[in-house]
Amino acid sequence: MIAALTGELKHVQEDRVHVLAGAIVYELLVPASDFVQLQASLGEAVTFYTILYLEGDASRGNLEPRLIGFLREEDRRFFDRFTTVKGIGPKTALRALGVPAGEIAQAIEAKDARFLVGLQGIGKRTAELIIAELSGKVKEFAAAAMVDGRTTRAGRSGRQEFEEDAIAALMALDDRLRRPEAEALLDRAKQSKPEVKTTDVLLREMLRMRSVRG
Repeated sequence: MIAALTGELKHVQEDRVHVLAGAIVYELLVPASDFVQLQASLGEAVTFYTILYLEGDASRGNLEPRLIGFLREEDRRFFDRFTTVKGIGPKTALRALGVPAGEIAQAIEAKDARFLVGLQGIGKRTAELIIAELSGKVKEFAAAAMVDGRTTRAGRSGRQEFEEDAIAALMALDDRLRRPEAEALLDRAKQSKPEVKTTDVLLREMLRMRSVRG
């Protein structure tokens, strides 16, 4: 069992990093929410709190070990709690963590299903199941995010309800789309049509922006 790994951060992508520890370079899958902080730490010694899981099909004998790394121990503990929900495995949980764990915990405690549906890979039924199974069980993570100064949901986005609805709707149309990408499209759509104040019109403009980008 590898509980933690410390080494030089050699390479950073949105969903994974390479860490030189001794004579070995390890690949760790990481939450996208840590991307900016990890980029700033490139070339430095970094400690990751890790989870090891096996990916693949055991019946076919093609299991492959994967390491997931977190910059904070409480994020690893939240991940463990989050993946107790039926249907949320390590890969789905990692995709959802394009948003900081503390913000997700706050949404769960507030029973904010709309926010959870806005997470990558989380549909309406799964969001309702998350709230049903974890509400009241993640208060420590929600509180920690506020105490240590990490941004809250409202403080981070500062978005109006119809804007959050447009983000959620766009991500529901394409479950591969990450929230930062959806937010970038929203910002472009608002610059293009600042007078828009409804979800459906804003969503259409976001879709248009995305097709132009493509």
